[in-house]
Formats: sequence, structure tokens, C-alpha cells
Amino acid sequence: MIWFGTGGWRAVIGDEFIRSNIQLLAKALSVKMKREGKAQEGIVLGYDRRFLSKESMRWCGEVFAAEGIHTFMVNKSSPTPLIMFYVMTHSLSYGLMVTASHNPAIYNGIKVFTAGGRDADRETTQEIEQIAEGITPESIQAIPYEQALEAGLIEEIYPLNEYLDDIIGKINMDAIKRARLRVALDPMYGVSEIPLKTLLLTARCDVETIHDSHDTLFGGRMPAPNAGTMRQLITRVMDYGFNIGIATDGDADRLGVIDDTGRYLRANDVLVLLYYYLIRYKGMHGAVVRNIATTHMLDRIAERFSEKCYEVPVGFKYISAKMRETDALLGGESSGGLTVRGHINGKDGIYAAMLLIEMIAVTGRNISGIYNEIEKECGSIYMEERDYRMTQERKEYLKEVLYEKKELPGFPFECDHLSYMDGVKVYFRNGGWAVVRFSGTEPLLRVFCEMPRQEDAVSVCEIIEDYLELPTGR
Repeated sequence: MIWFGTGGWRAVIGDEFIRSNIQLLAKALSVKMKREGKAQEGIVLGYDRRFLSKESMRWCGEVFAAEGIHTFMVNKSSPTPLIMFYVMTHSLSYGLMVTASHNPAIYNGIKVFTAGGRDADRETTQEIEQIAEGITPESIQAIPYEQALEAGLIEEIYPLNEYLDDIIGKINMDAIKRARLRVALDPMYGVSEIPLKTLLLTARCDVETIHDSHDTLFGGRMPAPNAGTMRQLITRVMDYGFNIGIATDGDADRLGVIDDTGRYLRANDVLVLLYYYLIRYKGMHGAVVRNIATTHMLDRIAERFSEKCYEVPVGFKYISAKMRETDALLGGESSGGLTVRGHINGKDGIYAAMLLIEMIAVTGRNISGIYNEIEKECGSIYMEERDYRMTQERKEYLKEVLYEKKELPGFPFECDHLSYMDGVKVYFRNGGWAVVRFSGTEPLLRVFCEMPRQEDAVSVCEIIEDYLELPTGR
């Protein structure tokens, strides 16, 4: 069975993530490509450092080869943004990346990209799912990898320099060289170490790296840059006086940041910093696009500079689509992904990291000082986020309560309106908001609340928790 969530197809290794399903997906996509007359273009495949990622990429390639589709195989573990970049710059209609991004080590998965290097939209993934349902196991043919390579049906490539040169052309490397910055880097045992370290050293930064080995268990933790997983990076920044600490998730399309004071910056903070920097210091113009669970501080900055902020459902495919529609300057989400107009049409933690470092160099100020400036201009706002694991039975019950019966608790704040665009979102008249939605990539219920006062954000989450009888241990 193949089922796509908000971040591609992801499944537990050995359960649904098995060779037969992996090749089923490749067969379904090859059928779709032939229907559309795109098979002659070929397809690019990449993989990260997860268990079975390289083998899975090869299994896909063997199927495409059997279907007569030329396959460009990136022959070293690589960042997801590299594959998106290759699809875009080489005018391909499709690409695949074997990764489960920031999920636990027991997961793996496949992301599908379409023309322009965009995340496949729901219409595309639904068609792949439907085609897969009609495919019988005996109809899936595969040519052994080495044989396909020898026949020229598979071509091994490694376009990293092409991708890095593109970033170098977009970043003020001279300013960074003059600033002589010190950067602590945590790739979280993922794939960002080589590209990021290459860029930083080219910019004459002093770089120190932790957790850079190949470990398919990610050191026993999730490869997700958050306050809990970045404690060692915080210590390194504080003990050795780095200007910034940067961590990326398993496939390097998201990042986490530690500022010069050792404070963990949430993805929301990074979005706010970069949007403000691009408009205030680089003199750029354009709207910002965020999903329903991302900070409304972006709305305040947009209003401050007479720009617009657009809200979309969770899933970067919605952000990139809205950016394309509105020619927005920046788009991002609270889970850590962002992109900027003129770069690739998807998340890129490597490019975002270099833009943050450029920001420090160009402004001559550390991140903490820049964020204080933003709060002086736009005010403060506080977010509380909570996750809850539960059984499928409980999930279905809560879906009925929230989305069918539309039952919600009473809040001590006046409600302005509700939205069911993605989960349920309550907009309060004081400018705050709360979201309750189920994750599209993990078996979780997620609750977000942002309010002018931190205690109010916590209070709203606790009211929702009590009303839905959610486990307080999360």
C-alpha cells in the first residue's frame, strides 16, 4: 500500500517500507510519466543516510530502467534540496528522494518532486496512489542495477558543485569573509555536513562540527532540530563563543538555530528574522506565505512594510504554490522549512543557513540584537506547541468530535472566527489563535497556540488538553 502524507510517502522499515512497495511506487510513477509523454525526459533519484536509503534508490532505478526511462542516479548521499535543484535546473518533470526527513530512525520514505523542483501536489500523489492500486506484482519488472548501468539506462551523477555554486552566487560571500564568523554545525548524522561545511569554509568562517558521522540510528534521537535534540550544540556555542549554531534535519531541508546567547530559535523565529532582514536590510519587496500553524509575527512584519501575508494548509507544496501565484518573497512553516523567491521551489536548510550567516555579516549584529530590534518595531508574541500520540481508534473518535460534530471547548478569550481549512483553527479577537490538527507524517495530534502573553498561550493549550482528555505526558 502506498499513501502520501504532507511530506511524501513514509512508513516503518520492514512493515510497509519494503522492496515490493518501493518498486510499486516506481512502477506507478513510470506509468504516469508514460501517460503524460514525459518518460523520454528521464528522472533523477537521490537518497539520504537512513537505513536502506541507497538500496531503495537502486530498487527504484531498476524499475525505471525496465520501463525504458533514463535514470540520473545521484551516487552519494545528498540533501533533498539538491534533488529539487536538479529537477528545476535540468527541466525534468519528475524526481524522487529516498528519505523520511526528520522522522524517527525506524521510518523511511520517498518524496516526489515535479516540474520546477516542487513538492508533488495532492492531485499528483493521489494519481500515483490510484495507479498503484491497479498494478499487480507480476507486472513489475526490474533490470539488475549493474546491468542497467552498463546499458546506459542508469547514469550515475553527483551535481553537488552545481548546487553549491548556485548558492554562492546568491549569497554575499564577500561580506561573510570580512566578518570572520565562528559557526558551530550539527548535521545530526545527516547529509548537510559536506555542503554546508564547504560553503562556510569558502566564506572563510571558523567551523566546528559535531555529530557528522554516518549513523543510521541518528545517535539514538530523532534527526529533528529542536530544543531537546540541540542541547549539545547549545553547550558548544556557549562554551566556545560561536556567533551562531546551526543544525539541520536528516535530509537538510529544515534547520534549527542557536543564537549567540545560547538561545534556541524556533523555526518561527528564523522565518521572522529572514523576512525582516530581506525587507529591512536588503530592500527587497514581496508578500510572505505561511501555513496555518506558523507565527502571525510574519503578518505584523508584512503590515509594517505594507506587504501581504497569505495563509495556506500545512504542507510545503501549498506554500510553494501560493508563492508562485503571488510572487511572494518568502514562504515557510513552523516545522522548520523555508524558501526564498529566486531559489528552489521547496525547503532548503542549507541555503537558509547561509542567508542567516549573511544577515549577521551584513548587519554587523548578532542574531539576538536583530531579534530585539524586530520586537521593538512589531511587538512580542508567544507560541506554545504540544504533541500527543494515540491509538488509531482514539484518533478517529477525536476527528469526529472536532471536524464532524465541530465541538470545541469554551475559551476565556472572545472568538472572532473559525477555519476548517486544515484541522480546526480558532482566531481570537486579541490577535491570538489556536490550531488543533493531526500530523500528516506521524501518528500525532498537534496543538498550537500563539498569544500576546505566554501564560495565555499555555492556558489555551491546557483547556484544549482537558477538553479532549489528552494525555498530559505527550
